[in-house]
Amino acid sequence: MKKIMLLGSGELGKEFVIAVKRLGQYAVAVDSYNDAPAQQVADEREVINMLDGAELDRIVAKHKPDLIVPEIEAIRTERFYDYEKQGITVVPSAKAANFTMNRKAIRDLASKELKLKTAKYEYANSFEELVASVKSVGIPCVVKPLMSSSGKGQSVIKTDSDIQKAWDYAQAGKRGDYSEVIAEAFVKFNSEITLLTVTQKNGKTLFCPPIGHRQERGDYQESWQPAEINAEHLKEAQRMAEQVTKALTGAGLWGVEFFLADDGVYFSELSPRPHDTGMVTLAGTQNFSEFELHARAVLGLPISEITLERVGASAVILADKEGTNPTFTGLDKAMNHTQSDIRIFGKPVTRPYRRMAVALTYDKIGSDVNKVKERAMGIAKEVKVESK
Repeated sequence: MKKIMLLGSGELGKEFVIAVKRLGQYAVAVDSYNDAPAQQVADEREVINMLDGAELDRIVAKHKPDLIVPEIEAIRTERFYDYEKQGITVVPSAKAANFTMNRKAIRDLASKELKLKTAKYEYANSFEELVASVKSVGIPCVVKPLMSSSGKGQSVIKTDSDIQKAWDYAQAGKRGDYSEVIAEAFVKFNSEITLLTVTQKNGKTLFCPPIGHRQERGDYQESWQPAEINAEHLKEAQRMAEQVTKALTGAGLWGVEFFLADDGVYFSELSPRPHDTGMVTLAGTQNFSEFELHARAVLGLPISEITLERVGASAVILADKEGTNPTFTGLDKAMNHTQSDIRIFGKPVTRPYRRMAVALTYDKIGSDVNKVKERAMGIAKEVKVESK
């Protein structure tokens, strides 16, 4: 049995804890607030500010985990190098966690070192620098904090008058104390995919069937598997994903995002952990969900193959206001549909656009994925989040 410390205990962490518990492991779930989703299913919990390096050191010394599994970006990841020196396995590695926490490190690795095709980009540390960066990359462009997640602080600049709003929004949505932003040229893409990629300790790199997704406010709203992509583009995306995950080192599941455009495949972003769009795999679309794959990979258990078992889709169920003790109405109607399911995350607090649950649908291989996606969206609309 391994003791696994999860840093960040949201809905993705909850499914990961369930997966490792099914494999006989011991889990300690850490978050900045009590009763986070993963804490509800873990063996132990801790509530700390993970941007406080001393607090991180304290709980690592207290629990002496075999593995540390980051689920979010807002962590003092520079401490991870020391934990590795202590003999603790950081998932997938201290290098990966540090590079991917900051968009600057991962983008420069992909574009400058590995020479992967990316959108043109510039960095800015102030509003004045952002004005110059926007002039360099051109309008329209996307502005994102270098440290954030789930689309927080991300906006599109369509005119010069949007620059100040984009800067202010990025500062409001940033994680931690990093004020720097990235201005990224808008890629005229036809679609975007997530390529879940599994690196193994003693096996070859594996790829899940590509996942399509739609975003609003920088956060995913629906995802579906498999996404439509031609064989040449899929091969190119797999080559890029293998190259960047190999450079970052370590075993685990990675969510690698790409834009598909007329002139080829563009590397977009990467997460060294299960991806929110990958929740579609909870619909049984694969022989293993992304969480089961992550669990096996980090524990060094062999994964012989990943197979598509169904066509599936997911659609998010969002809160619309701030509140506590949420309840869900419309479940009777929503759960009356065939080939579908609802997963409620168990978050104790609501706020506008916060993801609280997900609708899942599926059908046999060869079915029209667009119809499956529309069914998921319809089911999600039948569920309402009520809070006090």
